[in-house]
Amino acid sequence: MRQGKYPFIVGFLAAPVLLYVVFVISPYIQAFYISMTNWKGISANPQFIGLENFTRLFDDEVFWAAVRHHGVLLLVMPLVTIVIALFFSFLLNLSGGQRGGRMTGIWGSKVYRVIFFLPQVLAVAIVGVLFQAIYRPDGTGVINGLLGKVGVDPVGWLIDPDIALLSIIAVMVWQAVGFYVVLFSAGMSSIPKDVFEAAALDGAGRFTLFFRITIPLLWDTMQVAWVYLGIAAFDAFALVQVLSVDRGGPDNSTTVLPMEIWRTAFSFSKFGYASAMGVALFFMTITFAALTLRVTRRERIEF
Repeated sequence: MRQGKYPFIVGFLAAPVLLYVVFVISPYIQAFYISMTNWKGISANPQFIGLENFTRLFDDEVFWAAVRHHGVLLLVMPLVTIVIALFFSFLLNLSGGQRGGRMTGIWGSKVYRVIFFLPQVLAVAIVGVLFQAIYRPDGTGVINGLLGKVGVDPVGWLIDPDIALLSIIAVMVWQAVGFYVVLFSAGMSSIPKDVFEAAALDGAGRFTLFFRITIPLLWDTMQVAWVYLGIAAFDAFALVQVLSVDRGGPDNSTTVLPMEIWRTAFSFSKFGYASAMGVALFFMTITFAALTLRVTRRERIEF
């Protein structure tokens, strides 16, 4: 530090910045370049075709079907996950009333946190295989087996185009809820208990505590959760790959852009066109994150 703070800072930042440029920025630049070529994955000198691949996207029905599915995912998955996670977090942390002069959660809340978090530690492929057995369309499936016992005909959870995407979204919510229960629980634990105790002494019920105090004070955490869940909604590749019929079916009713990028590149050897889809997905994700942070921005509450 005697030689000045700037050489000291540069010395520590040089290696991380170099690694970031090589392994993050450089692949982005290569993807942008490949998206403007007709590269088939073989030729060392692909032909430059400009924006032709992006023009083709506008007439690609499968591409737009995948975009619509991302719209459904962005609307349903984050909203349902956050609502369920907030409800469970409130139960685990603040629903037990006052005990010993402080707000407490329900009995055994620490055990419930571990149980809720367990799906998060499972590999996505394992989750997909697990729900293949649960969603099996005949009577051997877990859900259809239970429905059969009460006289309900089996439901084609993953083979019915009308409900296949919603069935996969339900799996995504099931896996994600545990993480956000822990995240919101950490946020609630950082809120001074005096705020809840004062509101309870003034006669505030659990409904008021949740909507008028807990949610406003957790707004920043919810904002981060919405961005993370939105980015997850732009992925969904692994679960669609494992659970869907014919990788995105039936009739492209569950396909998503990562699935189409993989199929276009490795099944049809159209790496240039697949890269164009990847670039479109990149800008969709960046736009979503920027708009979410902008729309949900509000004055920060300081304690």
